[in-house]
Amino acid sequence: MSELITLTAAELAVKLAAREVSSEEATRAHLEQIAAVDGTLNAFLATNEEASIAAARAIDARRAAGETLGELAGVPLAVKDVLVTTDMPSTSGSKILEGYRSPFDATAVAKARAAGLVSIGKTNMDEFAMGSATENSAYGPTRNPWDTDRVPGGSGGGSAAAVAAFQSPLALGSDTGGSIRQPAALTGTVGAKPTYGGVSRYGAIALASSLDQIGPCARTVLDTALLHDVIAGHDHHDSTSLDFAWPSMAAAARGGADPASLKGLRVGVVKQLMLEGVQPGVKARFEETLAELTAAGAEIVEIDAPHFEYAVAAYYLILPAEASSNLAKYDSVRFGMRVNPAGGGTVENVMSETRAAGFGPEVKRRIILGTYALSAGYYDAYYGSAQKVRTLIQRDFAAAFEQVDVIASPTAPTTAWKLGTHGGDPMQDYLNDATTIPANLAGLPGLSLPIGTAAEDGLPVGLQLMAPAYEDARLYRAGAAIEQLVANRDGSPFWAQAPSLAGSLARKAAN
Repeated sequence: MSELITLTAAELAVKLAAREVSSEEATRAHLEQIAAVDGTLNAFLATNEEASIAAARAIDARRAAGETLGELAGVPLAVKDVLVTTDMPSTSGSKILEGYRSPFDATAVAKARAAGLVSIGKTNMDEFAMGSATENSAYGPTRNPWDTDRVPGGSGGGSAAAVAAFQSPLALGSDTGGSIRQPAALTGTVGAKPTYGGVSRYGAIALASSLDQIGPCARTVLDTALLHDVIAGHDHHDSTSLDFAWPSMAAAARGGADPASLKGLRVGVVKQLMLEGVQPGVKARFEETLAELTAAGAEIVEIDAPHFEYAVAAYYLILPAEASSNLAKYDSVRFGMRVNPAGGGTVENVMSETRAAGFGPEVKRRIILGTYALSAGYYDAYYGSAQKVRTLIQRDFAAAFEQVDVIASPTAPTTAWKLGTHGGDPMQDYLNDATTIPANLAGLPGLSLPIGTAAEDGLPVGLQLMAPAYEDARLYRAGAAIEQLVANRDGSPFWAQAPSLAGSLARKAAN
């Protein structure tokens, strides 16, 4: 394994700036790692070595010419396949978009390219971001580098697994109900959902437009913050984009690197997020971290948010309703897959057969549910009522943040489960997002970072932090301090404890 792939993005950036290593060398090292392990992991749906190497060489040439470049210039980047790109297909994990090439880059991708990051591939995901395990991809499941018999979470399991397996130091994802944070928890990585509107959604293949948010994934809080700084900001292409002067997330992370910065921080624990089904090892790690926060001078405050218990039910009415509307565009007429019935047929028949063949079971399930919820006579009873619950959840958050600075919870109630475990019961996947969904319903920022492993299975456990809208930097400051607490406890950064894929395979064979 090349030492270049085990560097953090910040460490690699320093070496690139000093010209101790070239972007081409770093890019080749990561592409070689993809070639070596992705046959097992299936984290990537597409790579374009020629385009990636050309982009890296262009950065090297600009640096050699003395040009001032961004801090992350030359660092490799993986892109969740929900974001359209010109140099690789964009499928959103669905057969209905197989081979689709976009004429433009998503804004987050365009900003990353402008900052000099080198796109090295498109990562696997649950089809149209519908899932919590990356098992719903039309192109096969992604496997968790910590245990290849287990899921990496979802819907952005490809991005999280790629980062955990040292295939890329940075990745872009999307988070509609936890699709960045939950995979981060299950793979021992760091993932952030920005404030709604803080990062442009232009060029993101829509699932639920009032919930979707693009965000970063990395192995450290600082790396995540550095990528967040690159992609944040107003975009006139996105009507929901916030015109706000965002502070530097990287500066906040660097400012919080000393655990002493936790002194006086008020940390809320919402009793409704301490679910009955929380795995014992997850609960133990969470409570241990709360004790460490207290020892560092933080104040733990119990919060009552009575409407949080209805979040999953409200979410699974709002999301399918918006999805059924957004996915209506896949009609076989303008772009994408087309199935021509034997002997010909009407446009309606072509559309029906195309959607039947192109969409997977989970996508069909949610389209049917959403269409029903929006139908005449049911709109107010279902979709309208769910929106009222959403307002109540927002009010619960507002009341909570009058008492605390951040809210903490387990990111996911369990560690990674075995592939196929939830195959016959979609509700199991739905409930796995119970702790992450409230932040999406309220449009608030959330951050997940690893806090150790569960005693019963040795798999990563994630801590979720949430803050008021616009206070993303607060999460990075607190997250960096907690990350250092964990490193001090364990004797090394958590990402450095991640098993190599070879080690994972060896343990699997032994068991």
